[in-house]
Amino acid sequence: YRDERDFLDGPRSRWAEFTFVLTVLLEFIRGFRKLHFVGPCVTVFGSARFKPGHEYYELAREVGKGLARIGFTTMTGGGPGIMEAANRGAKEARGVSVGCNIVLPFEQKPNPYLDKWVNIRYFFVRKVLLSKYSYGFVVMPGGFGPLDEFFEALTLIQTGKFSQFPIVVMCKDFHSHLLAHMQRMHETKTISPEDEELLFYTDDPEEAVEFIRRKTEGQFGLVRKKRIIFGE
Repeated sequence: YRDERDFLDGPRSRWAEFTFVLTVLLEFIRGFRKLHFVGPCVTVFGSARFKPGHEYYELAREVGKGLARIGFTTMTGGGPGIMEAANRGAKEARGVSVGCNIVLPFEQKPNPYLDKWVNIRYFFVRKVLLSKYSYGFVVMPGGFGPLDEFFEALTLIQTGKFSQFPIVVMCKDFHSHLLAHMQRMHETKTISPEDEELLFYTDDPEEAVEFIRRKTEGQFGLVRKKRIIFGE
């Protein structure tokens, strides 16, 4: 796991830099090959720390079910907690469930509700894969990692690097300080008024899924087809 940290510590020999670039390229190719046929996805971001029965876990599970019912593949980081819950809900609704699992020293393992997954060594590669196949994002309660993924997606949409894919922020009470900070940025003109409209806040999984359906069908012309069920 030191190769990524060594790379970010500063300049190294040209050969070390070159071989690192090759490993990153191979990582991307492996991810592209694994995920190419999974269909249009919606990525769910959230903490790995919530257990079954927790209100946020069960809410993410309902989100996964809803996404499957409207024909989307549910994509997550592939680990436990919120990620597991969303993948589990998708499987329970007979939808497609995929994950981009990060390889860490404490060996985060893919959750058992994945049809397909790819193990990724580098966080920046993982974030690209989580975004590349997605037509929308659902942000559940989480820590630094989910916020990092969320704000990167939001920044890319704001700057026009992504299309204006829908972003749903679930659990308004948990994210109340985020909403207040967004309003503060608006007041100080560090973001434009229209930037606030990039986010949709709700506590209702049905409302979240309907918002994504309406935005993707209207803006990107997606049409529902027969769902692929891996293993059948």
